[in-house]
Amino acid sequence: MLDSLPVVILLGLYIAWNLGANDVANSMGTSVGSKAVTLKQALIIAGILEFSGAVLFGDQVSKRLAGEIINAELFAHQPQILVTGMISVLLACGLWLQIATYKGLPVSSSHAVVGAIAGFSWVAVGATAIDWLSIEEITFGWVLTPVISGLTAAFLYKQICFWILDKPEPLFYLREWIPWLSVMLFGIFGAIVLPILTPKLSDFLLRKIGINVVSWDISLFAGVTGALGLTIYSWRQLDVIASRQNTSYSQSPIENIFARFQLVSACFVAFAHGSNDVGNAIAPLAAIVYIKNTGNVPGDDLDIPTWILIVGGIGIIAGLGVWGKKVIATIGENIITLEPSSGLCAELATATTVLFASTLGLPVSTSHALVGAVVGIGLMKNSDSLQLATIRGIAAAWFITIPVSALLSATIFSALLLLS
Repeated sequence: MLDSLPVVILLGLYIAWNLGANDVANSMGTSVGSKAVTLKQALIIAGILEFSGAVLFGDQVSKRLAGEIINAELFAHQPQILVTGMISVLLACGLWLQIATYKGLPVSSSHAVVGAIAGFSWVAVGATAIDWLSIEEITFGWVLTPVISGLTAAFLYKQICFWILDKPEPLFYLREWIPWLSVMLFGIFGAIVLPILTPKLSDFLLRKIGINVVSWDISLFAGVTGALGLTIYSWRQLDVIASRQNTSYSQSPIENIFARFQLVSACFVAFAHGSNDVGNAIAPLAAIVYIKNTGNVPGDDLDIPTWILIVGGIGIIAGLGVWGKKVIATIGENIITLEPSSGLCAELATATTVLFASTLGLPVSTSHALVGAVVGIGLMKNSDSLQLATIRGIAAAWFITIPVSALLSATIFSALLLLS
């Protein structure tokens, strides 16, 4: 009964729901905490961009998780065992993410999926089915990611304080730094988001219109246009603030400008997160559907149907809307009080860390990077104001994600085998 298509779809919605409730805090938590956007605005913006990223560009990660993590040869003669295993993954990850979200703890859905796959594979085939090197790399990333992100965030915030915030006329210096901040913002996030977007756009222009445009040219044009537009808009906002209050630049509210920058960065993160992490939710569903349609285990030729991407997108925005505020509050408010300037530094540090790790091929967690960045800023601002109890709870949840999801998956898998 559990392997019937309607039930499997509901299980896919269940894990996507919990992923949306937990992981989307990565994109909007600091923006809400710094008051750059309200919670309602964050939920609307993240919902639209997460869904768009998931449906338009979520197939690549889904293919990798569904067809490449498991050695297909081990299940080639027993594909139904793999179906049962993927059902176990859906249930185990959904349960763990729901528990973590209920506690308001941001955890890594990627680590939960890997742990769950390892758990049922061990029961089904044995310890040889687990890629222990990948587990070691994930553990290494778990330790290294928040440290690097925290140091980067602290460095960025220190520079902004030195060059802008602590100056006698901060808005005057901000005016000079706006072009460089715009270039840095679009450069870092463009390197993450645009490689996902531009190859398909380039292919569309060639097939539908007959225009051959290199994807890198599209990225460069989009980045330059975005940076230039944000610079001009921010300069005009400075002039508006000064004219309305009839004050000099030294007396105007500087955080209003940083709030615009942080909102742009949050939009980038939301889109990139939807295109990447939806795979954690729908990869097991895609594998089950493929096996039921073909009778074979998935491989490199796996195509993700659009309707499955839509299921993942709907689940993510539904979970975000109903439960997302709990984890958003933890990251944005319950570790350290943030302003738009410090929140922007946290998001830039997170993106830089994830991008650097990706170039090295290291599996890292956006949740780990973002929490590390917030803590790094807290240490730079006032270490006494850090909520240590919250940090300890988050760290404990990180540490047990893989073993707990593995144990849950192994237990559920064993129970399903007994009932079958």
